Amino acid sequence: MQWFELKNWLELSTGLDRDSLHIYAGVGVQLAVAVILRRSLASPIPWFFAVCVALANEYHDYSFSSAAPNAAQQVFDEAVRDIWNTLLLPSVLLLIARFFPEWLTGKREQGNAPDRSDENASLK
Repeated sequence: MQWFELKNWLELSTGLDRDSLHIYAGVGVQLAVAVILRRSLASPIPWFFAVCVALANEYHDYSFSSAAPNAAQQVFDEAVRDIWNTLLLPSVLLLIARFFPEWLTGKREQGNAPDRSDENASLK
């Protein structure tokens, strides 16, 4: 089964459109690489794999496109939209995990806990 046929099969069997599949694929690749390599989502490595997969997929689509030369701009616009859809959530997850990890865990890191000893002393 060719790559294009596999993507068509996924679209038909799941009932999801291609834009939705791009979103799930981006997050799925990022999470799978994080689990396989035992890396946190705060590491750029799982995100980088998602970028590589998105770019490789669009290169494949673009290189095997049989669009007429005057439709090249439309193919390019679709590729940009696909990359945007694929990488938006992985990028958001990377930024949250790196800079705001308490949003994911619900607790602050040890070094970021505010010192409340002055507040307690003034209340006495």
